[in-house]
Amino acid sequence: MEGSQKSTFQYAREWISDNKLRTVGSLWLSGITGSVAYNWSKPNMKTSVRLIHARLHAQALTLAALAGAAAVEYYDHKTTKNAERYPRFINMNSFEQKK
Repeated sequence: MEGSQKSTFQYAREWISDNKLRTVGSLWLSGITGSVAYNWSKPNMKTSVRLIHARLHAQALTLAALAGAAAVEYYDHKTTKNAERYPRFINMNSFEQKK
C-alpha cells in the first residue's frame, strides 16, 4: 500500500472528525430505532412505556456520542494542524488590554 492511500479506518476517522453533528444525529436515530424495535418485542409493556424507554436509551447513546465527539475534537486540536483552525477566525488585536 502506498503512503498516499488512506486506510478505511483513517478515512472513517477523518469523515467523523469533519461531520461530528451528523455522526451524533445518526447514532441517535439508530439508537432510538434499535431501542423501539427491542422494546416492541416485549409483550407486557404499554406503548407509552416503550417510547419512554426508547427515548432514554437514545438519550444515553447521544450523551456518549457527544462525549466521544468532544474527545475527538480535543485529540485533533492537540495533535494535528487543526490546532491552528480556531485562532485564525479571531482577531486577537481586538482583545488587547487598554492602557
